[in-house]
Amino acid sequence: MIRFSAPGNLMLMGEHAILHDQPAIALAVGNRLSVCLMPRADQTVMIESELGRYQSTLSELSDDSTFSFMVAAIRLCRTKLTNGFDLRVTSEFSDQVGLGSSAAVTASTVACLLTLCEELVTNEQVFKLALKAVHSVQSGRGSGTDLAASIWGGLIAYEMNGAKVRPLNGAPDIDLFYVGYKMKTPDVIALVNQRAESDPALFSALYELMGQVTRAAEQAIQAGAWSRVGELMNQYSGLMDALGVCDGNLADLQFKLRQQPQVKGAKISGSGLGDSVIALGLANPSEIPYQHLPVSIHSEGLKQE
Repeated sequence: MIRFSAPGNLMLMGEHAILHDQPAIALAVGNRLSVCLMPRADQTVMIESELGRYQSTLSELSDDSTFSFMVAAIRLCRTKLTNGFDLRVTSEFSDQVGLGSSAAVTASTVACLLTLCEELVTNEQVFKLALKAVHSVQSGRGSGTDLAASIWGGLIAYEMNGAKVRPLNGAPDIDLFYVGYKMKTPDVIALVNQRAESDPALFSALYELMGQVTRAAEQAIQAGAWSRVGELMNQYSGLMDALGVCDGNLADLQFKLRQQPQVKGAKISGSGLGDSVIALGLANPSEIPYQHLPVSIHSEGLKQE
């Protein structure tokens, strides 16, 4: 039996701008997802999780929307595989909230397959193959920020160009609230790109500003200036609003969180138009009329169990 687990993740800053040569800041949470691989004597590939069941053969590997990232990872390793296997996915968080379940399951699956093929499992190698799997499913789209956070763990800065990962200091209290719905990230990005076509210079300037705020936040994190980080989160939130990805519920949730005495800043975590808001500091859930998702930053990334 081979078993790897990876944590869920959240974007702290850098949404949308990461796709336009700007940096991002992300973090790993304590909620984990694990993949267990059991080799078989035949050519059957079986995947089971709370979401359903998949069965195919190693030579066929039929498409499946539920397990698309796992199937893509298997295809990348297929030439080195001689027999089938069973994969069992267990998770401490729901795929319905934005905690990066796709990144965690892809990274864990890749690590299991590399181990089965008797290849060295390093963060860099897992990231490289997992990103290829994601891109094959998403027609080349995906920054890799969520993968980097789940694989390295802790708080990280990330740049797409060269896939640069910089571990950052600190693990402050954070809080997360879910508005009750979310739009798929590719769909939100498509909407933003459509708007940008009508005014490319303005949107380019917005992405540049987002990058400046993110770089300032990285410096503030390294200096332990968390009040400053909170201010920058609020500023980044305004820039996301300018992109058109903040709706009424997200705006209401952010302002309610900022009124909490222990909260230094609050912003959308993810692409927007639904999903969650992350707060720097702890809020009183009884005073926030949205679903509370208790989370904390954890230093442990991908690991073999």
